[in-house]
Amino acid sequence: MIFRRANSSPADLDARDRRRRGRRPADDDVPTYAVDEQSGTEAADTGAGTRAATGATPRAQGPYDASEVESLHEPLEVGRIDLGGLQVHPVEGMELRLQVDEESQSVVAALFVQEDSALELRPFAAPRTEGLWDEIRREIAAETTRRGGMVTEGTGPFGPEVKVVVPAMMPDGQQATQASRIVGVDGPRWFLRGTLIGRAAVEPDAAEPLLAAMAQVVVVRGKGPMAPRDMIPLRLPDEAQRVGPEDADDVDGLG
Repeated sequence: MIFRRANSSPADLDARDRRRRGRRPADDDVPTYAVDEQSGTEAADTGAGTRAATGATPRAQGPYDASEVESLHEPLEVGRIDLGGLQVHPVEGMELRLQVDEESQSVVAALFVQEDSALELRPFAAPRTEGLWDEIRREIAAETTRRGGMVTEGTGPFGPEVKVVVPAMMPDGQQATQASRIVGVDGPRWFLRGTLIGRAAVEPDAAEPLLAAMAQVVVVRGKGPMAPRDMIPLRLPDEAQRVGPEDADDVDGLG
């Protein structure tokens, strides 16, 4: 497993999708780290059809809280990658990337990347007595409207979700749009936000394997006090080898 500085950001995925439609990408370059994982395992099915038929709570089939897994302290033995606040299963055919804040050098998001689609994951602390997703959906809708965009609420494998389309300006001055599909999961004192970008934002077939990967995530909030909406810290895995910027040119990102 090797971490390298990647050249493509989540915004670049949406830009690449726009290029396929004859548009130029936006100028948005967020540094990330990519994981070269050669021997991943297939993520289990999300069971969306079963949920719809039985009315089971979405979290009955993931994502999971740390208290709900027996192998929390031996993640490698069951094939999980320990990112601190998240433990994730590598998935064959996908890259795992860690988005790193350039100033603080702290990990701010984990991304599953598959071809021209990606799923960005961010875990947050939540109140003990209530979830955050209902309130956050309202905020997303208000902000999208303020920006002159369109928001559509629907139901997906994890329950309520929103699809957002906002106007964007290309470097050459042309008007375009940027689409995203945002899912949220309320857990015990945590909230996990997933943002689908690129082709997965608009095509269900492209989103399905990424959402299946999200269903296998374990959230490790910890027992310490945290203010609601504080990000649960993420980190580079101990077993990973971090490759310097001089090797960045070897990574195309999305191919």
